[in-house]
Amino acid sequence: MRVVIAEDNVLLANGLELLLAEAGFEVAALVGDATAFLCAVEEHEPDVTIVDVRLPPGFRDEGIRAALEVRRRRPTLPILVLSQYVEQQYAGELLTAGGGMGYLLKDRISRVSEFTEALLRVAGGGTVMDPEVVAQLLANRRPGPITTLSPREREVLALMAEGLDNQALAERLFITDNAVHKHIGNIFAKLGLAASESGHRRVRAVLMFLEG
Repeated sequence: MRVVIAEDNVLLANGLELLLAEAGFEVAALVGDATAFLCAVEEHEPDVTIVDVRLPPGFRDEGIRAALEVRRRRPTLPILVLSQYVEQQYAGELLTAGGGMGYLLKDRISRVSEFTEALLRVAGGGTVMDPEVVAQLLANRRPGPITTLSPREREVLALMAEGLDNQALAERLFITDNAVHKHIGNIFAKLGLAASESGHRRVRAVLMFLEG
C-alpha cells in the first residue's frame, strides 16, 4: 500500500517512514509543506495519505486545507490527518468530507498497532476520530437533542464518532449485535432521524454529536 506523508518535523517524518515500512507500507513520498503534498499526490497517486494539520509557511491550517483540496480533486483518496493538539473545529469539517478520512493526535503514533490499524481503516474507506477529540466534544456538549440520549446511547454514539462499525461496537462494549442495533435505533429515534434516511442516518447522527 503506497503512502504519501506531509510532515514538516523531520524526526517525526522519518519515524513515520520507518514505522510504516516495518508495517508493510510503501512510503512513496515524504514532503514538508502543503504545496509539495498536493504535487506528490498528483505524481505518485498513493493509496492513502498522512498529513499534519499545521504546515509551513504559516503553521495554521495549511495541512487541513491541503487535505480538503486533495479530496476535492480525488474524492475517494483516503486521508489521515495528524495534529499535536485537539482542534475541535476540524472534526465536523473532516467528517463531512466523506469516508476514508481520519483525525488522530500525534501521541497515537507511539501506539504502533493502534496507529497502523487506524491507517488501514481509513485506507479501507472508514472514518477514524481520535478518542481524545471525542472526549473533549462530550465535555463541551451544549444543551440539545444529544442530551436526551441515555449514558449508554451517548457512549455508543461517541464510539460511532471514532469510526467503529457495529461489530467493533459490540466487542468494545461487551454486548450483543442485537443490543448494538437497539441502541443505534434509539439514537436515531431520539435525534429525529427518519428511517427514509437510512443511508445517511449514521453520518448525520455523528455530525449532530460533533457539532453539539
